[in-house]
Amino acid sequence: MTPRHLSGPIFLCADIRRIEAAAHDETPSLLERAGCAAADLVCQLMPNSGAHVLVLAGPGHNGADAFVAAHQLRERFFRVTVVCAADLCTLPPQARDAAQRFVQAHGEVLTTIPPATRWDLAIDGLFGIGLKRAPEGIDAQHIAQLNALTCPVLALDVPSGLNADTGVMLGAAVRATHTLSFIAHKPGLLTLDGPDCCGEIHVASLGLDDRVTPVAQAWIASPTLFDTVLNPRPQHFHKGLAGSVGVLGGDAGMAGAALIAARAALRLGAGRVYVGLLDPHAPSVDFVTPELMLRSADQLFACDLDALVVGPGMGERAQAETLLIAALSSDIALVLDADALNLIAARSDLITLCAQRRSATLITPHPAEAARLLNVTTASIQADRVSAAHSLSERLRSHVVLKGNGSILVATDGHWFINCSGNAGLASAGTGDALAGMLGALMAQGLVAEAAMVLGTHLHGCAADMLVEAGAGPIGLTATELAAPARQRWNAWTQALAR
Repeated sequence: MTPRHLSGPIFLCADIRRIEAAAHDETPSLLERAGCAAADLVCQLMPNSGAHVLVLAGPGHNGADAFVAAHQLRERFFRVTVVCAADLCTLPPQARDAAQRFVQAHGEVLTTIPPATRWDLAIDGLFGIGLKRAPEGIDAQHIAQLNALTCPVLALDVPSGLNADTGVMLGAAVRATHTLSFIAHKPGLLTLDGPDCCGEIHVASLGLDDRVTPVAQAWIASPTLFDTVLNPRPQHFHKGLAGSVGVLGGDAGMAGAALIAARAALRLGAGRVYVGLLDPHAPSVDFVTPELMLRSADQLFACDLDALVVGPGMGERAQAETLLIAALSSDIALVLDADALNLIAARSDLITLCAQRRSATLITPHPAEAARLLNVTTASIQADRVSAAHSLSERLRSHVVLKGNGSILVATDGHWFINCSGNAGLASAGTGDALAGMLGALMAQGLVAEAAMVLGTHLHGCAADMLVEAGAGPIGLTATELAAPARQRWNAWTQALAR
């Protein structure tokens, strides 16, 4: 799939409702603007007038948008068939008025989708952001029929059946080829099941006055958010200015995890990288990357470190626990991953120790690790990934990368982000270790933890996307392949600012 080059603010549904209420008296209405925006997008997707468009209109505000779009398309000489299972007389006032205007203009409204009809495009206007239950009956049938079509499908605001806040599919959901999100991005479009349901995402801001739009607290992860820290290196530079990273992990049989993290840190620009391995029989040199300085785990704290990555392949033996306590008690900026998180989850005193740290702490759990840290089920984490990430940040007073499709990033000040780069190739062993190493390298080079979190996570996904574009994935993509394209993209970002 083509990487998603998205940017902009994100609003929860409650924020959208407040914006809509504040703009209630604006002219033209948001309903008219949304319908016209939908029609405009159809014209872009189907530039030849006369195309046959199927419009499914639901019983609420989303259906009203659909009727306005249908009316606009008929005026632009498209052939339009609207299907609405609800009695038009029982629709809410705005939707009823929009339906009546369409009918009075001799528009066709059916209750079921005509069989064996060839459509050039279909519009999903069944349910919007207010849906909280699984579609049933005729609505579920219409969703199944939409998904069986071979033509492009445009979802209005959100694919029907998808929770716009969480990205959870509420039973059946439309799998659109395009989604037109009104006003701003919604988190559910960007995480969990959202990317698989939305196709290409477009945003129609609807020309709202800035006075009715609150200051955003969430954004799509993008290098433009922190371009002021993407500084090219001066000629007068030495390795001490690039910081020193330590990687603590690699118990017996798991040294590879620590080495993956360390190699990623080195290739992302850290001046020195030390690797403290817990395996008593660990090698003293990495012949693949001899620039790494291998140590025993106990020796690592004698090194002068700017950032420390703790957890890759660390295991959960008593020695690992002792070393983790030493790391949490230090004033070194930390990236905590994998077994470090499992050890913390098992002891409430370690959660407290982590929360009491004064230096930057960045944790990178996958959903199962997040569930252990919050003492809940993995399913409950996935049911509301945004809330779960905020709970983790508050409990451990840490910056959080909740990994997964559309990783949720939460900073300790409450700002949060969703990362849209990356692909299914990252679902392989060691890719999280590579991410931890990249984050450690950025923190060692002086980036504040929030910037390192956003830029590093986005860069990690971009590296995977670059590999897919080159034909090396997503199937069979490996963690050790990520460092080279990440280095290439990081240099491109910084050098672009020098020109």
